[in-house]
Amino acid sequence: MAVTLLAVVAALVIGHLAQSLAASVRHYDWYAHWLDWLDAQFPEGSFWRGRWGAALALVPPLLVVLLFQIALRHPLYGLVGVLFAIAVLFYAWGPRDLDLDIDAIADAPDATARRAAMARLWPDAPPLAIDGSALVSAVFQNALRRWFGVLFWFLVMGPTGALLYRLAVLSCEGAYARKVPMETRDGAATLLKLLDWPVAQLLTLALALVGNFDTVLGAWREAGGASFTLEHRFLDAAGRASVRTELAEEAADYADGIAESGIEATPPPAAAPVSELPELRDAMSLVWRSLLVWLAVLALFVIAGFVA
Repeated sequence: MAVTLLAVVAALVIGHLAQSLAASVRHYDWYAHWLDWLDAQFPEGSFWRGRWGAALALVPPLLVVLLFQIALRHPLYGLVGVLFAIAVLFYAWGPRDLDLDIDAIADAPDATARRAAMARLWPDAPPLAIDGSALVSAVFQNALRRWFGVLFWFLVMGPTGALLYRLAVLSCEGAYARKVPMETRDGAATLLKLLDWPVAQLLTLALALVGNFDTVLGAWREAGGASFTLEHRFLDAAGRASVRTELAEEAADYADGIAESGIEATPPPAAAPVSELPELRDAMSLVWRSLLVWLAVLALFVIAGFVA
């Protein structure tokens, strides 16, 4: 467990400090070529073009990583295995930097630039509306896809789990998914929903811990979080509820401060810049705080292991 925590922290730090390295490394053209080769080998009606065909794409690369994971567990007191785990987690993370994408939206000088920045959140989806609710949902869904899904399955299965999640995403979303037959893509989408479900539940729990517990719990229940369904709309509902609560608390604190100071609140002049889309700032703050909760829980497991 301590090795896992070390690998997670190292991969996060390297990814945050060496963003140019991350952008140059996180490419999956090899997987696109592999999908092209599979599509050329198997005719209509074959296993590849069925609902379980994604297994042909996923199993070989995952098997290679699993063999390395097992073989490198003990050499040099496990140091080689740790380095391998860090490399795979770093590779599977992202692939784009979520902070940079959110900053580009918030700092966009006009509506056209903002829409272009928003398109980077979901490149293949219809354009997002420039409203707080849609953007908050996009932030949490991207956090699930880019951060928490990879992290959870890394904690469960090691490097193999991290790569499994990333390849499952590539198999049913984005440019590479267009190389996959429709029925095969549907099977990959079902697999991804299975992988996402426990992650979305734990991310919602973290949101409840770092935000207003009752608000998140109510949104989770109303959106069907208590029932076992492969959809995870409850994460969007919990995220939006958390952000609304954060904004309401900030507004109340501001009003209390004005009242205590005895200064009359006046709107800013027309020429003054007005901060737009505060929901983005609060959504990213909640995502980071949720990630810290996950790391804190992992650290507690490590400490408990040492104490035991």
